[in-house]
Amino acid sequence: MPESAEQVYARVVELVGEKGRLPMSPVHEWDIFPWEVVDGELQPKILLPPYAEAEPARAGVGGVDCDLCDDSDKGTKIWESWNFHVKRPAVPKGMPLVLWLNANEHMDYPDMSDDLAAEYGRISVWLCRIMERLPNIGRVHVSRWGDGSEHLHSWFIARTARLPNVKGSTAVEWDEMLPPAPEDVWQDDIATVARKLATHDGRALV
Repeated sequence: MPESAEQVYARVVELVGEKGRLPMSPVHEWDIFPWEVVDGELQPKILLPPYAEAEPARAGVGGVDCDLCDDSDKGTKIWESWNFHVKRPAVPKGMPLVLWLNANEHMDYPDMSDDLAAEYGRISVWLCRIMERLPNIGRVHVSRWGDGSEHLHSWFIARTARLPNVKGSTAVEWDEMLPPAPEDVWQDDIATVARKLATHDGRALV
């Protein structure tokens, strides 16, 4: 069962105290991070001029050197069907659960046929529903950015209920900053999601 808001808060207080601040997440080092400190104030970064020609290539173009096509990290795959699979991170992070729904075949989001898109949609709803019905989960954010890798993958980010700061699009930043959930709790929740997803389709791998 995911930790309650009280349990998460207690771990943070134990780490930094009631008025302490968590360490800064590495997101401020990302090129795409849109803010910077100027004269002691947080300011939007200056917008860079357009690329001279086409956008730069993403990772795994045409399936070459594609991390998501590479099946060597089978330990992170928790569920699979004929066309799709779900992966977890290598280790727990700040959010109770972050999972990725990926295509088995190398393709991008717009490349799906109507039949594949319908299947992907059903699995997305099942996955979101299962994660959101776990105890102590407030919402599950479903995101697809697609700028890093050409291979189709969507994020499913479950946030802890009743933590006032941890809402909306900043869940990604909080995932980097909050102390990770206990390993045994995290593994148990992953197994629960995989098992319940397998009652709809595919098979659980954990």
